[in-house]
Amino acid sequence: MTTMSARDANQGFSELLSRAANGERVVITRRGQPVAELIPYGSAPDRTESDAAWSRLLQVLNQGEHLGGEPFDRDSLYDR
Repeated sequence: MTTMSARDANQGFSELLSRAANGERVVITRRGQPVAELIPYGSAPDRTESDAAWSRLLQVLNQGEHLGGEPFDRDSLYDR
């Protein structure tokens, strides 16, 4: 993977497209911070981390999370 500033990417856009067409991934930065990634068309990004995060979230949602306090039922919810 290559890193390139936005200015260099703008000035060398044709070269950047050629590199991507040849299978190279290029991270484009602005003021040293990554802002975009150019990847070859048809290649899927690595979703391992996001898939694991979704799995953890769904597990917590299915199990529920105790936030403290006392349990209540419908009647006590609307009791005035």
